[in-house]
Amino acid sequence: DVFNSDLPCDTFGVIVQYPNLQGEVIDYSNLTESCHAAKIKVAVAADLLSLVLLTPPGEWGADAVVGTTQRLGIPMGFGGPHAAFFACKEDYKRQIPGRIIGVSIDAQGNPALRMALQTREQHIKRDKATSNICTAQALLAIMASMYAVYHGKDGIKEIAEKIHAGALSLSNELKKLGYKVNNTLFFDTIVVECDTKKVKTIAESHQFNFNYIDDKTISISIDEMFCTAIFKEVVNVFAIVKNINNHTFDTNNWQFFNAILKSNFKRTSSYLTHPVFNTYHTETKLMRYIKRLENKDLSLVHSMISLGSCTMKLNAASELIPLSWPEFANIHPFVPKEQALGYYEMINELNNNLAVITGFETMSFQPNSGAQGEYTGLMVIRAYHEANKEAHRNIALIPSSAHGTNPASAALAGMKIIVVKCDEKGNIDSIDLKEKAEANKANLSCLMVTYPSTHGVFEEGIKEITKIIHDNGGLVYMDGANMNAQVGLTNPATIGADVCHLNLHKTFAIPHGGGGPGMGPIGVNKKLKPFLPNHSIIKTSGKDGITAVSAAPFGSALILLISYGYIKMLGASGLKLATENAILNANYMKDKLKNDYKILYTGKNGRCAHELILDCSEFKQSSGVEVGDIAKRLMDYGFHAPTVSFPVHDTLMIEPTESEDKAELDRFCEAMISIKNEINEIIEGTYSKENNVIKNAPHTAKLIADKWNFDYSIKKAVFPLKWVSENKFWPSVGKVDNALGDRNLICTCVPIAAYFEESVLETNKA
Repeated sequence: DVFNSDLPCDTFGVIVQYPNLQGEVIDYSNLTESCHAAKIKVAVAADLLSLVLLTPPGEWGADAVVGTTQRLGIPMGFGGPHAAFFACKEDYKRQIPGRIIGVSIDAQGNPALRMALQTREQHIKRDKATSNICTAQALLAIMASMYAVYHGKDGIKEIAEKIHAGALSLSNELKKLGYKVNNTLFFDTIVVECDTKKVKTIAESHQFNFNYIDDKTISISIDEMFCTAIFKEVVNVFAIVKNINNHTFDTNNWQFFNAILKSNFKRTSSYLTHPVFNTYHTETKLMRYIKRLENKDLSLVHSMISLGSCTMKLNAASELIPLSWPEFANIHPFVPKEQALGYYEMINELNNNLAVITGFETMSFQPNSGAQGEYTGLMVIRAYHEANKEAHRNIALIPSSAHGTNPASAALAGMKIIVVKCDEKGNIDSIDLKEKAEANKANLSCLMVTYPSTHGVFEEGIKEITKIIHDNGGLVYMDGANMNAQVGLTNPATIGADVCHLNLHKTFAIPHGGGGPGMGPIGVNKKLKPFLPNHSIIKTSGKDGITAVSAAPFGSALILLISYGYIKMLGASGLKLATENAILNANYMKDKLKNDYKILYTGKNGRCAHELILDCSEFKQSSGVEVGDIAKRLMDYGFHAPTVSFPVHDTLMIEPTESEDKAELDRFCEAMISIKNEINEIIEGTYSKENNVIKNAPHTAKLIADKWNFDYSIKKAVFPLKWVSENKFWPSVGKVDNALGDRNLICTCVPIAAYFEESVLETNKA
């Protein structure tokens, strides 16, 4: 009890829930003050919707506030996907994991937004990264934000008041029936003392699920769907338990009850003051607003997105349709198993399918992202060593080419990281690996390896590499980011891996959604199966399983339907064909581009895997064109840039996937070759290094509408190839000042104009 005891001297933080597990609203202000006096930080897990009525934690001193936005119009989905929120004091804003938007200006001085701070944080900070277990869940965040945009301040408050009044009314009626309600002040949840077994039998016969805490206590939570009819039915359940046949109650005024308003906890500060939350309150207006935002995004509906290591493939409508079915969307993750047999059947079949694909014994679906899958896999490895009385094994060998999440996840799992060299062809240096494995034999925990390598090449010595690790007492963790080059041709178990995560939002067709929803289930061999993550409510593993890594037993279960449909519709032959086409497409593009761009890595037969890397370093010296300039120029051609400067600086990593046909591959290659010709024009002196069509890219519609002051034509700028004009995508802003965006973070919801004015002032001062 943190209220009545002295905290240990090594306490660094306290986390409290507001309202708490029993639904009670607790005053934590004195606790927070005491913690701060002892230099202890306070984090709060809060119900977001309740905060429109309750004093927000930031106002009583909390250092950070976390929670879920599921309350704001997101389906339950048997546990997800849902977007979390994370807020903190100004002091900590540069330690926040994930993405923060910065306000900047473009080359023409127009307001612009950019992703600041964490844009490449994983790859720069590596083992010191803070976003290594983060999937942004951007798509779900957009859904929740649009809920707030549509309802606005008044609408959100009305919803919260309706919920609160419903809970109060339910509490009052149960008290009238003779039940004891253990809450004093609450938002939407009450705890009731009763004969649990009897209540459960009658409630389920009336199709209600309550939370059965023990044999004498239950809790009931309600939402905005709670209406007079449901209210009467719930009360009737408890009346039947007590054999009360003619209970009457007044429902005329229940929606006007508000105990919080009369308490010391009532919120007095403003919220949702931005014009966006006070403008679009009809469906027509909201639809047009969303469409206007959508028009600013270049997506797969426009052209291929060739991000290497991201596998931006087709997300077929036939795979997505089931997500809207209420039978899947509206199920709570902790309903009795017999009420979710369809989900369990789907999850079990997907488990079996993925186990066959990977060659492993079984899967765990808890991890909600690829990076969280990494962390989970490493924790399973750690548990295995501990069970074998070798807890001292804590060294992770990680190739220098590894994805940035690898060292970050290893650090989070409490491991010491030793980097292994790569040779000039991008392969792991097996000699260096062997030396370091043998030198650290006593404490070796694992190797983290990506196959095909992050350099887009199948490691020819992969079996030798895994054998070296096993011979020295370690296990092999395989990063599944590049499974799109393996499915049906080989698998992690074949190459000697012990555990592997799968990016279902890459290889298995779940949309990336601007950063999420993602899923990163892990597959393990037989000896690691006992250590898969368990769950305190729904059993998902054995007694030796590690603690849960996700609040829901099967992670973002709803979107598993997409991968399930992808596998079932393609079948074994289709999955193999997809892999073959992905590799074929990458090698076709390699051969199309090799005369204009240096291909950085290939195997001994001159082939790449499913992706290729273009070395653009020589252009900087000869023409002044940097790899980022090429990325921006591609926007004028209607293409999203490939992955920039990862895993090698000054490169572009291209992954076409199997979803693109030859015509689209040819268009992209034609655009890249055209840009190379534009670079040649600079080298030849036709245009200067400082003022040319690449350095000034991208070119906006607003720019060409103003007075044209460039040495090249408008046509060359915005319609560089004939087919571009047939389906022109217009960038919204020109080249953005990145440094300025990093200094002006959006941390409070004020009109963008306010940030812009400050940005201009800051620019002028500079």
